[in-house]
Amino acid sequence: MKLTLRQQITQFAHVLQTGLFPVLQDELGELTPPAKRLVATLEMIPLARFVPASRGWIGRPSKDRLAIASAFVAKAVYGFSLTRQLLDALARDAQLRGICGWKESWQVPHESTFSRAFDEFARMDLPQFVHEALIRETQKDRLIGHIARDSTAIETREHYPETPAQAAAAKPAKKSVRRRGRKKGSGGAHARYPGGKRPNKPQPDTRLERQRGMQLPEMLADLPRQCDLGGKRDSHGNNHYWRGYKLHWDVADGQIPISAVLTSASLHDSQVAIPLATMSTQRVTYCYALMDAAYEAHHIVEQSRQLGHVPIVDPKAPGGPKSQAKTIPMGKRKRELTWAEQDRYKERTMVERVNGRLKDEFGGRNVRVRGAAKVMAHLMFGVLALTADQPMKLVS
Repeated sequence: MKLTLRQQITQFAHVLQTGLFPVLQDELGELTPPAKRLVATLEMIPLARFVPASRGWIGRPSKDRLAIASAFVAKAVYGFSLTRQLLDALARDAQLRGICGWKESWQVPHESTFSRAFDEFARMDLPQFVHEALIRETQKDRLIGHIARDSTAIETREHYPETPAQAAAAKPAKKSVRRRGRKKGSGGAHARYPGGKRPNKPQPDTRLERQRGMQLPEMLADLPRQCDLGGKRDSHGNNHYWRGYKLHWDVADGQIPISAVLTSASLHDSQVAIPLATMSTQRVTYCYALMDAAYEAHHIVEQSRQLGHVPIVDPKAPGGPKSQAKTIPMGKRKRELTWAEQDRYKERTMVERVNGRLKDEFGGRNVRVRGAAKVMAHLMFGVLALTADQPMKLVS
């Protein structure tokens, strides 16, 4: 008899309460609520499967990478902003130390070792692989009704390179020199182009067009990931700006993150829709893709249908009532959602709640590392903890 996801989570919670927690309490004492959350998270995610072995090499043995990786998960679960706070908690809290894998305080590595280990995890995309495995194992037999797609701003303390447009604007403007013997107005299109009309040049292929013929690794490699400035307009028409990155992700019913991609802050949301749809389709089976007006593009809608999904895109123009009151050309009608699509589109608010949980509870607002790889690793440790915690909230 095949169990549903809810039955599996309920059975897992029962095993924790009756089997694992009593054993740990006999050894470590009465478990605190954060300690129980950490134990449940570490038991659910397949972390040991992807952490490289740290024994068997010639020379000085390296520190236990599995314990360090577990400590970074604990950092997200406990909500520590800095690694220094995590180390202080490991030094004074024997319960937290024992859950991560160290018996004595002197066994906890130095902060520099934690930094080197985190760099290794970031370069090998460890939390991304663990999250993908977790989603494939827990959601493989589930038919998901809705996938909500959106992005959220990730602010960092990082310098960003100067763009070509900024470099050109910084250069002093050259003074125009008027040639002798030439009347004013004798130049222009009549002098440069035959017939006095600029020839039509074919527009180059857009990124959305190229993505429809690419594989997923090629799509991800084509997206910019450097730190820069980003801006977004909310539903009230107010502009918000930040320096850093942008996290794009798909969230399934139950507020469970399915896939995530980190890009530059200036990249438009629509440029990541097709890679996200492809990534989520490879991991889970879902019916409807819910997107706001930023994803309203022909290639996105057609690619979503080609993948076997029903796209529901908000037809409202972003930026509030003023920008929505645009003139509609004669003979054209404004696209509107049917009553059934409007009812389903209400489910898209779950991605907003997941954005808030990541930033308020799992370290998404406290990014203290630099570089796209490390920022993504920091965020994905939080996404891992969130993904493991959310199903437990559904059955509690």
